Amino acid sequence: MNTRGMNIRPAEPAGKELRPARTNATRQKLFEASMELIGERGAAGVTVDEIAAAAGVSKGTVYYNFGSKADLIAQLLRHGVDILKARLASTGTGTSAGAGMVPGEAASGSGPRPDPLLAMEAMIGQAMDFMAEYPSFARLWVSENWRTPSEWQDTFAVLRAELLEIIGAAIESVAAVYPVDETISRGSLETAIFGACFVVGLDRQTYNPERTRNQSVAAIMAIMRGYVVK
Repeated sequence: MNTRGMNIRPAEPAGKELRPARTNATRQKLFEASMELIGERGAAGVTVDEIAAAAGVSKGTVYYNFGSKADLIAQLLRHGVDILKARLASTGTGTSAGAGMVPGEAASGSGPRPDPLLAMEAMIGQAMDFMAEYPSFARLWVSENWRTPSEWQDTFAVLRAELLEIIGAAIESVAAVYPVDETISRGSLETAIFGACFVVGLDRQTYNPERTRNQSVAAIMAIMRGYVVK
């Protein structure tokens, strides 16, 4: 279900402010250490002591910055999504390598308009690179996101909406240039691409490492190209 426009509760418990990490470097170390441990045993099977030791920081530092294990995981989910969002947004203009002008459009004085389909292809490629770099994050997302109830349900709802918004903007850019099938639900299309990025990326890392990045991207782009009317 598309969550954009819904009144979603904040990722943190009401009235509680999480302590900011002292540095982004500390947060990144904790993120990488926790993802490795969670990938091995799941979120419930990992302790704060283990995460702190793996990251090379004291347990006190973790509690000072985050307050509790639940808040730590919530903030590390946020950190991972922020990394992913930055990578997706970096391709949003369609100016990445290989992006060409819109088919059939003559160059104007302001220069050719980049092809939004190629921009989306580059965006999906960035998602595949992220899944390859952080497969344990994808496992945590897939395993916990649809668990009911989940300790981080509110956090997932907020982060999911943010990612869907980026995908929705990319779809909107395509629809502004190409004729599209208006019978297809825009929210369902966003969700299909969103889910495919996680599932195809994770499946490639876990079961089919022989599949190339480009093969994975092409499979997901087939969803989007089916939306464009020939």
